[in-house]
Amino acid sequence: MLLCLWSGIAASAETSDPFGTEAALPLKPALRLGGAVGDPCAEAMPQGALNLLDVVNLALCNNPQTREVWASSRVQAAQVGVSRGSYLPGLSLSASGNRNSPGTSQRSLGLTLSYLLYDFGSRAANEENARQLLAAASATQDSTVQAVFLAAVQAYYQTQATQAALDAAHEAERAAKQSFAAAEARYLAGSATPADKLQAQTSYSQATLNRIAADGNLKKTAGSLANIIGLDANRNVALAAANGEVLPAAFEQDVNSLIEEAKRQRPDLIAAEAQVKAAEANADAARAAGKPSISLSASTNQLNSAGATSRGSSLGVSLSVPLFAGYAPTYRVRAAEAQVEAQQARTERVRLQVALDVWNAYQNLVTATQSLRTSADLLSSATQSERVALGRYRAGVGNMLDVLNAQSVLASARQQRIQSTLDWNIGRATLAQSMGSLGGSLLQTLSPALSHEGIGRQGLAPRDSISSQSPAAPEKALP
Repeated sequence: MLLCLWSGIAASAETSDPFGTEAALPLKPALRLGGAVGDPCAEAMPQGALNLLDVVNLALCNNPQTREVWASSRVQAAQVGVSRGSYLPGLSLSASGNRNSPGTSQRSLGLTLSYLLYDFGSRAANEENARQLLAAASATQDSTVQAVFLAAVQAYYQTQATQAALDAAHEAERAAKQSFAAAEARYLAGSATPADKLQAQTSYSQATLNRIAADGNLKKTAGSLANIIGLDANRNVALAAANGEVLPAAFEQDVNSLIEEAKRQRPDLIAAEAQVKAAEANADAARAAGKPSISLSASTNQLNSAGATSRGSSLGVSLSVPLFAGYAPTYRVRAAEAQVEAQQARTERVRLQVALDVWNAYQNLVTATQSLRTSADLLSSATQSERVALGRYRAGVGNMLDVLNAQSVLASARQQRIQSTLDWNIGRATLAQSMGSLGGSLLQTLSPALSHEGIGRQGLAPRDSISSQSPAAPEKALP
């Protein structure tokens, strides 16, 4: 009966959370949109092509990194429960029975209560240490989630960019084929030299090789995307078609304010600061461990021997004063204090890295924005130049070298436009991540436009900001 009762209590304790320690944890990795939790992680892949939101959700739900860091946070939450348990009394039940020769038997049953009354702050320091380590684990989880988030955004745009590059390579191959056909027609008509035909044929073959290489790059980036969202690299992941053109966001702002904002909300810096507090609490616990402790104990027992029953109980207060332990407590305190200094230095290093990350991400985004605007002008002029050169050659007043040069410049302009668009989209996400504000709101403002349909357009979409919820979202436009 006692064994059954103990088994029931133990099973309940193993599955419950009496102190509610996991309530302090951040949400299990899942995308938050507009302040509300997104749909729970689905067991199956979404039907149809995936957009950016789908890719990020799948990465946060299925990537092993997010599952690992969530489990690690739960481990630290349980340690908080362990430290809080030291404030409660301990209760133990003991029972024994034996039979002696020539036939006497003895049974005993006892119940013991123990309660630590005062320990000069050792329990409080241990609990503070566990709480700060939990805060660090929660911040680390947030940092990992943002890293996976950014990797998913990068993989999505990289795949879109390689698809656009493949489309551009097909277009360059088609144009080279037209030039070759025009040169061959003029050669057969006797109005062009064999050199024109050979130059056009060489350009056509080179365009075909470029298209083959672009196709291989697309397959590799698609494999990386599948890996990010927790699938095998050989799984085919279809992405929704991107339409329209993009315009650089109005993000110009005092970079100093961005750095200060990052220092307040970067999860890795928050985790480092919590580690310092945990180390300080650990040092306090090491100092308190060498001090006296006062405990209360109470017990009751019943003894049955040879048919005679006796009962007894006791209540007492005990004082424990450590006198000498071979200088071990002294060196534990010294080690704990040195650990505090090490954590403080690490926090300062992280703080400096945060400032550098924001500075670099900001400057990269400024450069990407200016390149994106200039690449639109370059693509427009290169497109017109190629049309004029090919038209002149077909009319018999131009030469093949001019056509091939114009087509080469146009192909280069397409690639630069694709790359600048990719750099701009990734730059926005990287700046948000460097500030610790990468979240679902960013996806509402990121444009998925990387398709070949928008490569030659001059129309631009409305301006938006880095993050609609970030107080550091820049407000001024670049000149």
